[in-house]
Amino acid sequence: RRDLLAANAAIFKTQGAALDAVAKRDAKILVVGNPANTNAWIIAQSAPGFPAENITSMIRLDHNRAQGQLAAKAGVGVDAITKLVVWGNHSPTMFADWGNAELDGQKLADRIGNEAWYRETLIPTVAQRGTAIIEARGASSAASAANAAIDHLRDWVHGAGDNWVSMGVVSDGSYGIPQGLVCGVPVHCKSGGYARIEGLILDPFQRTMLDRTIAELVDEREAVIDILK
Repeated sequence: RRDLLAANAAIFKTQGAALDAVAKRDAKILVVGNPANTNAWIIAQSAPGFPAENITSMIRLDHNRAQGQLAAKAGVGVDAITKLVVWGNHSPTMFADWGNAELDGQKLADRIGNEAWYRETLIPTVAQRGTAIIEARGASSAASAANAAIDHLRDWVHGAGDNWVSMGVVSDGSYGIPQGLVCGVPVHCKSGGYARIEGLILDPFQRTMLDRTIAELVDEREAVIDILK
């Protein structure tokens, strides 16, 4: 991952400059290539005249994986799981958060009733899923990633009803995420735009998990910042 950071920094700096120079200001940017969050941050830094809210990174693959695992555990279809959040970096530090998730209008954590399974099985399973797939089949989960990109853009353009989705967006400083960092957060998509879900109360476990992934994003930023000078 560290090698990818260095190799991609110059590439995405060039892409950002091109967007800044010629792209329509209502274009929607989704960065999928890893490290996606920091690559998106590089684009945002390299395109100061381009609207930051139109630059995103993909954490929807992690969101979809978490939703699938939770649905299987609860014995329901994936669409029954709502208000799930995946915070942070698209990496093993990402945090699949069921604290506000619901099933049929009830708190999902209460319906499943197994906090140990959530912490010890779900979170690491989702975090390591990409590696597990590569080890099992000798190739990445490209089709799942492509589907997640479609989901991300469909919801961004057409809306997602009342449901929340997870998107990597340029931080406005909320939830203790440093301003400008590109971090996975819960959003509500409507009318071709998105709005952050605000005011969520994080318990000590949630705060610790979010802080861990923020620290990794800050570390990645510091690793490439000199290339942008």
